[in-house]
Amino acid sequence: MNCLFVGAGAVADQYAAALSRGPLTLVAVCDTDADRAAGFAEQHDCAAYTDLATALAESDAPVALNLTSHAAHAPVTRECLDAGVHVYSEKPLALDTETARDLLARAEDAGLGLACAPITPDCDAQRIAGRTLADGRLGRVGIATATAHVGRVTEWHDRPDSFLEVGPLYDGGVYPLSLLVAWFGPAAEVRVADALDTWPDREDRAPSAPSHVEATIEFETGPVARLTASFYVPHRAREFYGLELHGDDGSLYLADAGAMTAERDSVSFGRSGRDYTPMPPEHPTRESTHLDGVERFAAALAEGRRPRGTARRGAHVVAICGAIEEAAAEGGSVPIPDCGATAAPAAAPVVRPEADERREPSTAGTARNSAIRLPAVGFGCSRYRGGEYVDRTESIETALDAGYRLLDSAELYGNEHRIGDLLAAPGAPDRETLFLLGKVWNTNHEHVVEACTGSLDELGVDAFDCYALHWPDSWAYQGPLGRLAAQPPEEVEPSTFPEDESGERATAALSLADSWRNLETAHDRGLTRTLGICNVGREQLETVLDVATVPPAVVQVERHPYQPQADLVEFCHEQGIRVLAHSPLSAPGLLSEPVLQEIAEERRCSPAEVVVAWNVTEGVVPIPSSNDPEHIVANRHAGRLRLDADENARIATLADPDFER
Repeated sequence: MNCLFVGAGAVADQYAAALSRGPLTLVAVCDTDADRAAGFAEQHDCAAYTDLATALAESDAPVALNLTSHAAHAPVTRECLDAGVHVYSEKPLALDTETARDLLARAEDAGLGLACAPITPDCDAQRIAGRTLADGRLGRVGIATATAHVGRVTEWHDRPDSFLEVGPLYDGGVYPLSLLVAWFGPAAEVRVADALDTWPDREDRAPSAPSHVEATIEFETGPVARLTASFYVPHRAREFYGLELHGDDGSLYLADAGAMTAERDSVSFGRSGRDYTPMPPEHPTRESTHLDGVERFAAALAEGRRPRGTARRGAHVVAICGAIEEAAAEGGSVPIPDCGATAAPAAAPVVRPEADERREPSTAGTARNSAIRLPAVGFGCSRYRGGEYVDRTESIETALDAGYRLLDSAELYGNEHRIGDLLAAPGAPDRETLFLLGKVWNTNHEHVVEACTGSLDELGVDAFDCYALHWPDSWAYQGPLGRLAAQPPEEVEPSTFPEDESGERATAALSLADSWRNLETAHDRGLTRTLGICNVGREQLETVLDVATVPPAVVQVERHPYQPQADLVEFCHEQGIRVLAHSPLSAPGLLSEPVLQEIAEERRCSPAEVVVAWNVTEGVVPIPSSNDPEHIVANRHAGRLRLDADENARIATLADPDFER
């Protein structure tokens, strides 16, 4: 789709930087500065104009990008709309509410699309924060605090006059306000506001609008927000564009409301009474470009739609800014006009398979229907670490706060009741966003339903997302295995690893096929949505597939570079079975391997993160376990990495057919 740039300044360069890899074609640029227009046109091989009416008439571009100075946005948008051209405008849409409303009305009357920056509500870090909100983790949000410390534009911008004319509210304040409107919908009133004209005496140029503004804004359905927007406070201050939300059950911190990408510490969550934990991105992220919003706008236009939602949001942000100015000048509260803006929050992540999901059986080697959806990285809840039993409550809570949404639990771990307490506590993630894996212990293969029901009761949930055989072997029944974590290890061992009179393992006369049929009974009774099996080889898995009415959706095995299980993984993927890797980091000596250390240095991460990324790259879900908060966060963050073929080949040299613990 052809487009016209109106304005050839610094922001136009930012938009143009991404043109070569997108569907838009720049056919013309218009700028009142003839030399600037000509230079920009030569650089981008397009026509140059200094008169907008002529550019609109001759360029034959259905979309105009309004990249002019703040005060010029409204008149330029109006002229483009009146010429029958769709408009994407940089922020702000206008400098007063009535003008913003008029632009919306013109677009609607003419059947034209009208969109407005910023795009940041749709960028990665903001969407992580939005999904956390949608997950209900904060409970009712009562208070928000937002900063927009644009800084002293005379120090960092080569053409600061436009900024100095409008002040920090219409420039920097737009970012957190746009995000709050996207999350909570329209604001109702400005409760109180103040504006200052403080500025260094040494500066030759000073703002003509207040340099520092503070306001308290009440949203119709959300929090009361305190906003600070400033040219006086340097943009290198401790807070730049920080946004913090405080709810009944927890708090969320977004380090930069205007960020175009997500980093490890971009978003943090702290449930009530706990410190903040970073919520790193779990999937590959990319730095958004200014052009992304325009491309989405153009794609909608090409489909025959005429989007105006971001313009309505932009108009409402202008209305909030105007109300703040009025409240600061006149004192008292000021109602905020309605501009038709609505909330557009990110949806909460849903990782659970559908309750009625059924997977058709098939013969070995024949691909089945698609595999179930799982998070990139899960979290192991076993208490057995370093040769002894440890309490995992704190680490599991940290994992939930960091954003892990797959918990690997088991009857043997004995801590399901403690996990259940965490899931029932204020600030816990919504059940629909969790994938809970449970495992029946070897002594209960003849009592699967009893074991499964007991585990569900301890966890406080209605059904597992996957219930699995912990091992394929069946041992002699020892009675229910409840709350093993509350018992001394010397009492636990005899009931979980039973021996016969000769000191050998006390087994049960039960085949693997029989055990699987018993597991299917739990599925048939609605106690689990899918089934799985752990610690098996290919031959044992084929035995299960041959007899299964409900085939396994998950296979969990020990997997790391020493023991890549390549044949089994390939077979599972052919069958549409998801593979989970337990103990991915704990093989002795693994993380000291030079190959892993070299790749880690190249990737600027740790060897442990390389191993996690190696699993994820090969379509395997690793479930590392740690009690160290830094490692917990880092392991999840590693899910964003994808290794290349050369790195995978180098790691493949570590495979050891004779590996044993």
